[in-house]
Amino acid sequence: MVVLTKPGIDHFPIVKNCRSSSFFNGVPLIDLSKPDSINLIVKACEEFGFFKVINHGVPTEFITKLESEAIKFFSSPLSDKQKAGPADPFGYGNKKIGPNGDVGWVEYILLSTNSEFNYHKFASILGVNPETIRIAVNDYVSAVKKMACEILEMLAEGLNIHPRNVFSKLLMDEKSDSVFRLNHYPPCPEIQQFSDNNLIGFGEHTDPQIISVLRSNNTSGLQILLKKGHWISVPPDPNSFFINVGDSLQVMTNGRFKSVRHRVLANSVKSRLSMIYFGGPPLSQKIAPLASLMEGEESLYKEFTWFEYKKSAYKTRLADNRLVLFEKVAAS
Repeated sequence: MVVLTKPGIDHFPIVKNCRSSSFFNGVPLIDLSKPDSINLIVKACEEFGFFKVINHGVPTEFITKLESEAIKFFSSPLSDKQKAGPADPFGYGNKKIGPNGDVGWVEYILLSTNSEFNYHKFASILGVNPETIRIAVNDYVSAVKKMACEILEMLAEGLNIHPRNVFSKLLMDEKSDSVFRLNHYPPCPEIQQFSDNNLIGFGEHTDPQIISVLRSNNTSGLQILLKKGHWISVPPDPNSFFINVGDSLQVMTNGRFKSVRHRVLANSVKSRLSMIYFGGPPLSQKIAPLASLMEGEESLYKEFTWFEYKKSAYKTRLADNRLVLFEKVAAS
């Protein structure tokens, strides 16, 4: 794999020869209504750190309503959208990802889920009542958060951890530091002339939180990194939710679950819209391997607070290994 840039696309990163056209059909598909789903989820977190779920209980109308509002927003003139930015950290952002030089073929909206967010700027751009936007976001996020908590409780049960809400309570806490992100990847016709190259929409990274819940439209682009070091393309599936293990859950399971490294490639003719809920703990929450999972093993990580890890991660580039600074081996 070679990363380069080409003039004419604003010097955005290009991935050469990534074979993104072939889809990986081995992504675990888990029916949350089936009795064997608990064991399947645990296995998926161990092998991939990534899976998708159906029969998730999130009402279709919540999905379509918010997606409709998002499409209208991202279809607005750039000069209008910029009135809702810059993202610092919340608000509208375009092409710049974070404060450390990362860029991508993406525009986005980043919102906090646990504080009163000012929707007036977004509502004025769409020409609707701010309450309309607030309700659409809150309905969707509440439903997805409930599903995420159910999955975390199933994981705890599958690991034989007590109490069952050891993970989910961190998301349910009123001080939970969770965020919600809407990503829009516009089509880029110019990359068609480079048949063996792909434009990076969002660079490779892991999610620092506990769990991430992704829903996207029927446009390809998402890739995950397998343990063998191969990038594989995930087939789009607008009827499922994709679940990512985050860095914090990897630490809490002492490395038994792996935080999945992933990225998004831009599309030459179709736009991609994704909606991601990042379930995070309170800022003061201590993150460390759970004692009940150690069974005489040595802890792989130093104890740290979510605030400490978030602050450290905020100083890194997307592709950096954020956990290496908190590994006990690295500290010795």
